[in-house]
Amino acid sequence: MRLILLGPPGAGKGTQAQRLVARHGIVQLSTGDMLRAATAAGSAVGLQAKDIMARGELVPDDLVVAIVADRIAEADARNGFVLDGFPRTVPQAHALDRLLKEKGLKLDAVIELKVDEGSLLDRIEKRIAQARAQGGSLRTDDDPDVLRRRLRAYRDQTAPLAAYYQLQSVLRSVDGMASVSEVAHAIDKLLAEVTKPGPAADKPRVRAARRNKTAKPSGRAAGREASAPKASSPKRAKPKFRPKSPRKAARKTSRRTAGTTARSQSATRPKRKRQRRLTKRD
Repeated sequence: MRLILLGPPGAGKGTQAQRLVARHGIVQLSTGDMLRAATAAGSAVGLQAKDIMARGELVPDDLVVAIVADRIAEADARNGFVLDGFPRTVPQAHALDRLLKEKGLKLDAVIELKVDEGSLLDRIEKRIAQARAQGGSLRTDDDPDVLRRRLRAYRDQTAPLAAYYQLQSVLRSVDGMASVSEVAHAIDKLLAEVTKPGPAADKPRVRAARRNKTAKPSGRAAGREASAPKASSPKRAKPKFRPKSPRKAARKTSRRTAGTTARSQSATRPKRKRQRRLTKRD
């Protein structure tokens, strides 16, 4: 299973990613962790990224994609992965699509945690107040001003990914303002719908049924069909009277007339001979 979690800072992507890792046996891939692991391993890509980060510059997309490609190729990522924090921009999404296509892989779903920015700011302020009241330490991102800057950057760079993946029909959205358990249940329900076999999986069965239906019977079935009397087709009733064409009627009339004339001439021939004989005697 290969997933991407989208959502602004504070939406709970990290919490849901850890739960998906434990539930489905996949690995969580975050850009920060991958960059730190690559630099610690001393790989060629990691050393390049280390020099760039040392100068205080952003790691370019091609290096980030190369680090993601190396991480996906590792053995623990064969069952799948959930990307958290990558891609951050549409160009990175294009690069990820090319990478997955080269490896013969595809995304199963992109899950967007939709939240209200005003509610996120209220949540941060409440967490800061609770930490101070309990004497606890604050995280570096527990700052309303920092959160506002991060939200602004998310709207400008990362939010367009929702429309990008919507066009690919892989985007699924859940209410990120619900409780952790409710968000988890909504994600599990979406993934169950995505991974269940669709109509395309039933096509081979339908084709086999059609072949069996149209196949010729063999054995006893063929013998029964051969011995069964075939239904005779109904005979067409011949018309009792067929009108003759005018030409045929004229021919028949002329033949009848000629026959009558010949018979009348043959009947009068003996009388003429008898008259001739009587004339000679006289």
